[in-house]
Amino acid sequence: MSTATPSGTHLPGTSAAEHLSPSFPERAAWGTASKLRAWQAEALEQYFVNEPRDFLAAATPGAGKTTFALRLAAELFARRSIDRVTVVAPTDHLKRQWADAAARVGIRLDPGFRNAHGRAARHYHGVAVTYAQVAVRPALHRELTVSGRSLVILDEVHHGGDALSWGEAIREAFEPATRRLSLTGTPFRSDTAPIPFVDYAPDAEGVRVSRTDYDYGYGRALRDGVVRPVLFMVYAGSMRWRTKAGDEMEARLGEDATKDIHSAAWRTALEPSGSGSPRSSRPRTGA
Repeated sequence: MSTATPSGTHLPGTSAAEHLSPSFPERAAWGTASKLRAWQAEALEQYFVNEPRDFLAAATPGAGKTTFALRLAAELFARRSIDRVTVVAPTDHLKRQWADAAARVGIRLDPGFRNAHGRAARHYHGVAVTYAQVAVRPALHRELTVSGRSLVILDEVHHGGDALSWGEAIREAFEPATRRLSLTGTPFRSDTAPIPFVDYAPDAEGVRVSRTDYDYGYGRALRDGVVRPVLFMVYAGSMRWRTKAGDEMEARLGEDATKDIHSAAWRTALEPSGSGSPRSSRPRTGA
């Protein structure tokens, strides 16, 4: 169901958002259904208790932050709390990915918007831009923000600290926003200038760390079957190879050696054919 604004642009409802894959654009992990994952539903419920102006959600990579954010946006549209959206992503590829996902839930974002355009096309619900794009002309993006009741989604918000000027631009451009949703894969530190719209608190070592409103970590995601376990293979043993000068060399992985010897030993260990160089012998592995 959609409703029309005075300008004739239709506001998206929540029906389409209910059918978006919980892990879009990735495939849902085994055991997950087409409905929201437990953490996504829980985070939405927590958000709508107070409907805060700023909300920081940290969810492990692959958990479905995009689906969560778009479901939240669709709900805010349906409640008439907002009438436009700006998504800020780290790269051009990601902003187009956001636009594709948003289109599936009836939210039309313009990923081709350029600063030179001056204003967004009227048939879109908003724009998808990069942090670098905002930093070039923050005043322009502030004008877009105040052109309606704006929800600003800051994807991978820790990138807002990649350059000192970026944080200043984010604050200038999006300070007037009606709602701001910040997303990250993990809580992050603030060694230099803090990122706007993010609260910080000291950790056990006194280092300022971002304070999340909702946190879905790797351990819980693993228990839920949302992500797969990450395994790190251990390489050990003796490696033998022949140099270009014809000398036969041998070294054990993990033992003290020069940087060049270490590099040659690892090339031998990782070479698919079993040869670290055209003249090397096959590696010999052992305890």
